[in-house]
Amino acid sequence: MKRLPLIAIPVEAPVQQASFDLMTVLKDALAADDVTLQDGDVLAVSSKYAAISEGRIVRLDDIVVSPEAAALAERYSMNPRIAQLVYSEADHVFGGIEGFLLTFKDGILSPNAGIDRSNIPNGLAVLFPEDPYATAERIRLAVREQLGVQVGVILTDSWLMPGRLGTTGVALATAGFRPLQDERGKADLFGNPMIVTVRGTADTICAAAQLVMGERDEAMPFVIVRNTGVVMSDEPVTAADVSIPWQMCIYVQSLTDGLLVRNQSPAS
Repeated sequence: MKRLPLIAIPVEAPVQQASFDLMTVLKDALAADDVTLQDGDVLAVSSKYAAISEGRIVRLDDIVVSPEAAALAERYSMNPRIAQLVYSEADHVFGGIEGFLLTFKDGILSPNAGIDRSNIPNGLAVLFPEDPYATAERIRLAVREQLGVQVGVILTDSWLMPGRLGTTGVALATAGFRPLQDERGKADLFGNPMIVTVRGTADTICAAAQLVMGERDEAMPFVIVRNTGVVMSDEPVTAADVSIPWQMCIYVQSLTDGLLVRNQSPAS
């Protein structure tokens, strides 16, 4: 059956610098852009915008730097207060490069535990939402209650692909549909069974949304993604549904414990 074309509709909304009612802003923004959410749509919401709505803003001058964070800051040439934020927020710190730490936070690999200082006044930083999956679910339920439509919700963030220059979209959290599509056991074009492929549906939708959401001064914190083909569901979604232990991550594990000595045969 022929699929309808994928549509990504950006929705402009006011810049925010302190906590606010996200649903009020969303409804006003939809009305101003003369856009209506439909059953089956996926609403992509900037994770930073959602975090600001929850007041997840930190004043750097208020941060007390611990000895551990000071050591990280010295080793990786970082602002000590940023190093302290990362140290406090991250579930795990792997290491880093000048100015950045690679961390594991809320089920994804992310630089500096997702802490963001762009599009916010100088001297402030924005953290991830306290519980991203709970935030996504609250938005989904509020949309259903206040707008009368059944939608999926994605909290979007930007992610650096290993070994590649440039950012792409990644789903920090999902609600209202299954974020993965398991293709294992299904046949490919030549009838061969798929062995390992699990499609990251939410991440793929998120990447499409990022194309029109922008990263700079576009002020498009919402994107309606239509005709994705995902099936709406009330089944809860958590980080455990999409993340794997970082010890099983091919990037992390291959570059740490699994690192081969140059010119050494894998069999030796």
